[in-house]
Amino acid sequence: MLVIVKENYDEMSKEAAKIVASRLRRKPNLVLGLATGSTPVGLYKELIRMHKEEGLDFSKVVTFNLDEYIGLPPQHDQSYRYFMDVNLFNHINIEKRYIHVPNGMADDIEAHCEWYEEQIKKFGGIDLQILGIGANGHIAFNEPGSSLGSRTRIKTLTQQTIKDNARFFKSIEEVPKYAITMGIGTIMEAKEIILLASGKNKADAVKAAVEGPITAMCPASIIQMHRKAFVIVDKEAASKLSQEFTG
Repeated sequence: MLVIVKENYDEMSKEAAKIVASRLRRKPNLVLGLATGSTPVGLYKELIRMHKEEGLDFSKVVTFNLDEYIGLPPQHDQSYRYFMDVNLFNHINIEKRYIHVPNGMADDIEAHCEWYEEQIKKFGGIDLQILGIGANGHIAFNEPGSSLGSRTRIKTLTQQTIKDNARFFKSIEEVPKYAITMGIGTIMEAKEIILLASGKNKADAVKAAVEGPITAMCPASIIQMHRKAFVIVDKEAASKLSQEFTG
């Protein structure tokens, strides 16, 4: 695990984009795992810039997103497919047939989860997985207490997550109660991982993930076991680390 501390959010995002771009130039048909939320938006903006100004080619890239709400169609403005279209896919030359986002409207969600796992295997596994981290140490919708060996599955959202996400909806009653999420075991099979964190509100989670014990109560702590993980954070998110790290 390599911890990289950058001065601010923009520098953190650019550092992550450099790694993604280098892997893509080395392997044009890169299998890329993607995350939603505010943290990776800067990374996606930099990748879009690289595509438009430097010719970074996404035409052979295959993507797999971490999660999706159950019950929201892809066109819903709070679905994660919509988020990815607006923040990345609509601005690069990616083939739509190579985009994979869990289908929250599937008739048989459990069968869909199995299919999703099979698709990842079909494309040779995820080469590089982008992750964010929740203030409680969760990754994707794997909340504290999730099995460290879990696979893609249905998860019931915690009341705290529902409250946190209510700001994006007209009312808390509209927030979905269930989601499809990649499991921790699935995430850990990625050949490389980039975990991003920004801001003081993530400092405790970053410290627990990087320096704390490996425990299901901080799902992100499992990345300590990964053979090639980058933890890229800004100074505020790194403020509680006991060791000195440099960018």
